[in-house]
Amino acid sequence: MRLVFFGSGAFAVPILRALAPWVELVVTQPDRPSGRKMVPTPTPVSEAASELGLPLAKPEKCRDAEFVGRVRSLGADALVVASYGQILSEELLGVAAYGGINFHGSVLPFWRGAAPIQWSIRERCHAGVTVMQMDRGMDTGDIIAVREHPFRSEWDLPTYGELEATLASWSAELAVAWMPRIAVGEYPRTPQDASQATYAPKLKPEDLAVGFDHPAARVRLAAGGAAPTRTLAEYVQGPLEALEGLPGTGGGAAGPGRRGRSPAGGGLRRALSGGGGGPAGR
Repeated sequence: MRLVFFGSGAFAVPILRALAPWVELVVTQPDRPSGRKMVPTPTPVSEAASELGLPLAKPEKCRDAEFVGRVRSLGADALVVASYGQILSEELLGVAAYGGINFHGSVLPFWRGAAPIQWSIRERCHAGVTVMQMDRGMDTGDIIAVREHPFRSEWDLPTYGELEATLASWSAELAVAWMPRIAVGEYPRTPQDASQATYAPKLKPEDLAVGFDHPAARVRLAAGGAAPTRTLAEYVQGPLEALEGLPGTGGGAAGPGRRGRSPAGGGLRRALSGGGGGPAGR
């Protein structure tokens, strides 16, 4: 089995580790400035590939003709794609015998797009992993395999970070189970029902704003869908008791009658907007 692996984010790392013995080349995003000092930083996949001693490429545009030719020369059975961050052209998908195989963090056709895990938490549905045959559309290809994550209740939801780690581990298991079959063309393909499709665009700053006059369940879902890689910008319009137990807030409930403009509210505002030592955004 000969594979070329395309990935960048932490979600892709367990999949890469599971498939490493068969990977001819790892393709990831170029190092990008990160942190307060804007130091060029390699992706999690780049770091894992270096640790594993795998050949590594960081093209600015994976669809460039020279790079497509390089991948074609490897004679891969399939391209494995997970949390990569660039769109693969039809020409690039066509260089492997069985095209591109994507590991997507939702139960397709629900939550197509860049942020499926966050949106599945925010809307309390269709969390899981889909193994998909890639085509020219955005997450529109045929489904090969699915594993769904059951949410027990709206008050027992994982955070984004927790769910991402679980789904990444599941994806690695699915990769080991399915890629040997895919590499010889022995696998099912089920078309998606496009009429059921929902979309998961990348979260914008306004998506992370929440008013505490909103129902407590909605506040909790907004917090869980962002933690720990993002923090919430707080528009305090109600009692801070709504904060009790929210992921990423550092915890305590406000005392009876405290409002958002009290000293306690100011501290919570700083914590939720990133000024109180909370986790930094990516």
